[in-house]
Amino acid sequence: MCASVHAVIEHRGQRWSVELDRPLNITLPLRRNSSNRRAYFLPPSQIAPVRTQGFIGSIAEGGTVNCDQIVLSPHGNGTHTECLRHVADVPLWIGDAPRSFLVLGQLLTVQPTAEATITAVQLAAIGQVEGVSAAILRTLPNDPGKAERDWSGANPPYLTEEATQLLVERGIEHLLVDLPSIDPESDGGALRAHRAFWDVSGKVRLHATITELCYIPDAIADGFYLVQLGILPLESDASPSHVVLYPAQRL
Repeated sequence: MCASVHAVIEHRGQRWSVELDRPLNITLPLRRNSSNRRAYFLPPSQIAPVRTQGFIGSIAEGGTVNCDQIVLSPHGNGTHTECLRHVADVPLWIGDAPRSFLVLGQLLTVQPTAEATITAVQLAAIGQVEGVSAAILRTLPNDPGKAERDWSGANPPYLTEEATQLLVERGIEHLLVDLPSIDPESDGGALRAHRAFWDVSGKVRLHATITELCYIPDAIADGFYLVQLGILPLESDASPSHVVLYPAQRL
């Protein structure tokens, strides 16, 4: 019999028990035999053996080792995390943005309106979203096909500026969604929700992050989780990310 692994953490003056032996992955995989094109008509990712004169990075093709070259566009190929630099010309890279890569979060499921928006009224009605640093939003419908969908040209749902401001007011520093963007696919570059979340015109939130294109299976219940935010230390506005949730309970 395997022993359970729990940790007790303190967050904003409250103690929580975390089930470290129950990792729940909410990341879209980047597959080598798929286009992995998810949004914005961005070029598909490529994962293939390195080929140079006298070397091939594939054991199956006669090489001595496997050695891949990976080409991707984080914003359009899969789960990715963005920092303020995505919408502002600031000396900040994604790997330097988060204060911590382990944060307490709350998962909420929301049905977008008939206008394909997620509003402040909806968020206020479905959960408190208080006492945590991260908000994870799962949208309905949530069919398994969402994990393979190419959202390009589909005008997917998005958050209103007021909804994003509400999350900021409630102390949310990390926003995670299962959509390709928190803004409309085409808004003339306004990006109102992004700018509101980072408070670009006010007290800029250097350490806040937005993670998009997650996939949260129905088997993962709404509630509280310790969020493990895995990103690469790239000199870029965004990075592919690996997001894992661990169930958490207030003590």
